[in-house]
Amino acid sequence: MTRETISRREFVRTIGASAALLAAGTATRIEAAAPPAQAGAVRFGVQTPPQHVSYAQIAEAWQLADQLGFDSAFTFDHFMPIFSDPNGPCFEGWSLLAALAAQTKRLKVGVLVTGNMYRYPIVVAKMAATLDHISNGRLILGMGAGWFEAESTAYGLPFSTVGGRARRLAESLEVMKLLFTQPRSSFSGKYYQLIDAPFEPKTVQRPHPPILIGGVGPKLLQPIVARYADIWNFFADPDVSKTKALCEQFDAKCRELGRDPAQIEKSAGVRATILDGATKEVRARFQALVDIGVRHFILSLPQPYDLGTLRRMAKEIIPAFR
Repeated sequence: MTRETISRREFVRTIGASAALLAAGTATRIEAAAPPAQAGAVRFGVQTPPQHVSYAQIAEAWQLADQLGFDSAFTFDHFMPIFSDPNGPCFEGWSLLAALAAQTKRLKVGVLVTGNMYRYPIVVAKMAATLDHISNGRLILGMGAGWFEAESTAYGLPFSTVGGRARRLAESLEVMKLLFTQPRSSFSGKYYQLIDAPFEPKTVQRPHPPILIGGVGPKLLQPIVARYADIWNFFADPDVSKTKALCEQFDAKCRELGRDPAQIEKSAGVRATILDGATKEVRARFQALVDIGVRHFILSLPQPYDLGTLRRMAKEIIPAFR
């Protein structure tokens, strides 16, 4: 039985928080955690924010997306509604995901994205392994540094500076990768520790489910994405030139850190307004994003869910990119 022990000093030197990455000045070769997406492949997903809706409505939307040929579906990770009446209903994303994974057959499933500040990495890793088994290897592990300070204030959850949250995310990802891949793991970090920790069962997907990281900050988040992610998620700006500049900036950061940008799938969140207009116009909007490297579109479906939007996507848009 092998063991892997990483001290805080070794972590900063070989893995590094964002500041260490930027200060290094030399590129370090980074191995891909999973094979890159098939060249030319374009995937389509949907996010159903579980707020101001019933469980039955969410399940209906996911089952329809599964039947229509969507590739992925996501909940979110908040304890109160966001960008809407905070006093309304809001389901917890991970426990909801377990139920939805059991009721679908094809969809890759995930939380877009898990707030790292809400849970210790061992808790997230255990949830991820459990979900990967429930779904028979369909989990996408979505992670983010966390941003909703009002939520943390309301519930007494820890919050930190932008830099502090980014460093915690990097360390959390390192801990989870150890748990996913080692029989027993030890880790001594600034924020998290493991002491000869077992972790079974391992995930169905090896070495672990694909890791999706959401965030666009060039100094703090992008280096973490470049180092740890298999999928990078961001919202597509209606101005394609701005999204193109963002993608080029990220590709440059990957190369600076020794990672081939092609190993990381670019995943763009899009709002339902992208479907406004004639089919030809809508396809052109998606094609413009494909042309700059986006390979995974995730439609944010506002509530109350308009299932006609999913049907239109499946009939008029998705087949044009398959």
